[in-house]
Amino acid sequence: MPPTKEIKCTNPDCELDMFEVHYTYDMPDDTTVEDFACPYCGETDMLEELTV
Repeated sequence: MPPTKEIKCTNPDCELDMFEVHYTYDMPDDTTVEDFACPYCGETDMLEELTV
C-alpha cells in the first residue's frame, strides 16, 4: 500500500487544520513535507507532518 502523510498547517491565518496526502509508489522515497503546499492558504513553510 502506498504511503500516506498527515500534514498540519501551522499558519495562524489558515482555516485548514490538517489534510492527508495519498500518493502512488512512483513518488520518490525522499519525498518530505517540504515538497508540498497547503491546499487552502498555499503556504509551504508552515506545514508540519503529524505522526500517529
